Amino acid sequence: MRRLPPISYAIIAYMLLAFGWWCILLLRKNEEAHIARVDKLAIELAVQKRIDQPADFRLTENYAQLTERFERQQRMILGEALLLVLSLVGGIYLLFRHLGKEISTAEQQRNFLLSITHELKSPLAGIRLILETFQRRRELKPEIQEKLATNALAETDRLTALVNDLLLSAKLESMYQLNREPIDFGALVQDAADRVVMKYKGANVHVDIEPDIPPITGDRPGLTSVVVNLLENAAKYSQPSPIIHTTLQKGGESEIVWTVKDNGMGIPDREKNRVWSKFYRVGNEDTRSTKGTGLGLFIVRQIIDKHDGQIELTDNQPRGTVFRVYLPVN
Repeated sequence: MRRLPPISYAIIAYMLLAFGWWCILLLRKNEEAHIARVDKLAIELAVQKRIDQPADFRLTENYAQLTERFERQQRMILGEALLLVLSLVGGIYLLFRHLGKEISTAEQQRNFLLSITHELKSPLAGIRLILETFQRRRELKPEIQEKLATNALAETDRLTALVNDLLLSAKLESMYQLNREPIDFGALVQDAADRVVMKYKGANVHVDIEPDIPPITGDRPGLTSVVVNLLENAAKYSQPSPIIHTTLQKGGESEIVWTVKDNGMGIPDREKNRVWSKFYRVGNEDTRSTKGTGLGLFIVRQIIDKHDGQIELTDNQPRGTVFRVYLPVN
């Protein structure tokens, strides 16, 4: 979260000091009034000859009543001052908290607009360049044509994946329905790992699937998105030489455990709870080099929750990240 301007802290400090100073002044004025009342009462009692010596005044019931009244007023002033200060501090805290959320939301929206603009412009520019090449140079060698067509299809797939993520993230918050069917989760993991190896040429993906993994009942497109997002994130954030270890094993009679470990940059502890938020990405969009929209982990968390599963995020050793997914078998 961005820090508030120094003038904000100066105003808050001034208000607290003002409250404190007013409290001190009020206590002093109350004490002066008490002394005046005591002097007045002492004179009245002396004139009425109800006391023999000045020192006897402090032994009278009138003096005791004045003193009790003075102490009660002092306690009341201190109590009201304390209540006002606590109310002010509480109000400032709530204001700062709300303002922090607003700033964080605005920052995420800004990051999303920057990233989505880049994610849309890059494939569109690539496709346009390929089409202009075909248009201007109609007689191309077959191998060049095949390479250009492959690149155009890859850029189209990238746009399709982006649109699908946007639609899926919108559905997850309102009307997403699970179309449950028996799924071989090991096959999903292996297929996604093969795709990652093809997409990220330098990626080294180790797949270890325990024998006799029972099928699970779930939504195939949703779980496919979970597997693809986690494996592609592992490769994307572990450049230039990604080393990914993914394992699938039984976690008991009623669940399976899928783990993804990478050797990437890792996620700071302060960010671990925030990466599941929609559009949130670690770092600053102006300086970040990796592509993305901040929807991947949001989609992963939402789909796993809808399957009554759990996901854990921890640090890998000596560096990197570990995602561990628990899914029920039913």
